[in-house]
Amino acid sequence: YPGFPTDLQAQWMALMMRAKGNSIITEEIYCDRFTHIAELSRFGAHIELKNNKAYVQGNDVLKGAPVMSTDIRASASLILAALSAEGRSSISRIYHIDRGYEKIERKFANLNADIIRIKD
Repeated sequence: YPGFPTDLQAQWMALMMRAKGNSIITEEIYCDRFTHIAELSRFGAHIELKNNKAYVQGNDVLKGAPVMSTDIRASASLILAALSAEGRSSISRIYHIDRGYEKIERKFANLNADIIRIKD
């Protein structure tokens, strides 16, 4: 910020995980905005956090993993990472997703994503 909206940082990080090369995200607004890094790492992402900077090493292959939502924006990043990973993924604590995105699984399914909601 002001060059990039902080609310898109988590989703952008999920995309950078698949990009070739290295990327850096600097968070100047919210010090706790990086709660998704530990969960994204479960897919095999290489992300290092130093102070207010996240260093992302692009990875050609991500593996499906069980992950846990920590907030609305992080939830969106987990969905993007899961859809780009090889194998099955599951996302728990989806109430975060539901707070920000109505019927998101239907929207992704309409784009031919292999995504389903499983009731507990």
